[in-house]
Amino acid sequence: MRIGSIREAVRTEKRLGGPSENEHEKAIRSHVKGLIVNMLREPMRSQNRVRVALLQAGAGTDRDDNLRRQERLFGEAAEQKAGIICTQELFATPYFCQEERVEAFGWAEAIDGPTVRFLQDQAQKAKAVVIGSFFERRAPGLFHNTAVVIDADGRLLGCYRKMHIPDDPGYYEKYYFTPGDLGFRAWQTSAGRLGVLVCWDQWYPEAARLTALQGAEVLFYPTAIGWHPHEKESEGAAQVDAWRTIQRSHAIANGCFVAAANRIGREGGPDGRAIEFWGRSFVADPMGRIVAEASGEEQLLLAELDLGLIETVRVHWPFLRDRRIDAYGGIAARYLE
Repeated sequence: MRIGSIREAVRTEKRLGGPSENEHEKAIRSHVKGLIVNMLREPMRSQNRVRVALLQAGAGTDRDDNLRRQERLFGEAAEQKAGIICTQELFATPYFCQEERVEAFGWAEAIDGPTVRFLQDQAQKAKAVVIGSFFERRAPGLFHNTAVVIDADGRLLGCYRKMHIPDDPGYYEKYYFTPGDLGFRAWQTSAGRLGVLVCWDQWYPEAARLTALQGAEVLFYPTAIGWHPHEKESEGAAQVDAWRTIQRSHAIANGCFVAAANRIGREGGPDGRAIEFWGRSFVADPMGRIVAEASGEEQLLLAELDLGLIETVRVHWPFLRDRRIDAYGGIAARYLE
């Protein structure tokens, strides 16, 4: 049901109300109220529907083997007619940030290097938009954790450089990555307007908001997150739930879809303290409902998105309308004393 129809029904309901209405008008008024309730329950269906594929896999120290694994998943996504395909964070390499080793800079490559060319080739073969994450060598001594956005014809539309860089045990990313300097971005693609953020960005509502305000219909998060061995038993379930909850909240607060593609497997760390990446990639709709979720194993996760649901939810939950943009100046401060 279109918004205009809802408004017309509301005007009719208001016009019929009043102390002088007769029984016939009361009956019509009751009927119109019922129509309004049904309209609000019925999603505004659109022709703007897209199938999303999230590629969830492990990765080792053999880059060619990593690419072969991803190529197989890309092929499966193409067979399933996916319109958008997203990889996990740093899909072509191991998660080398578990320790600080100068040798790991050898994994980095230019934005026109073999990994991005691989992604462009996969986009053309699948006739799908591709979002892929890699270790970018921007200049000598200058490196980024970067995600590229490639349209279905293989054109590179642009890139996002990870803005929030963690430095936690087993996640020593500040040693490797310069914080992004391109800001938060959204791209118009052949499959919709998409925003891309990366892993640690997931915990920052400001990043999701600024990307959604540029019209992003889906926020994609290539991810590498897992358990430390000594924490899994006591904190593991809570950590996964927190990770899922914060991203569902981005979907709700911004009235858009959220898709997180995580890696899997136990990758070697220093002194045997290997992170176990938990997988569980998922897609949430604009009401925060999980519409598709992976296990902890290698998997191609598919989700059908009706982008028309964004308008439905934003009409009835008008969070963007009611924002007090005149009152948020303090958000740019590190802390309010």
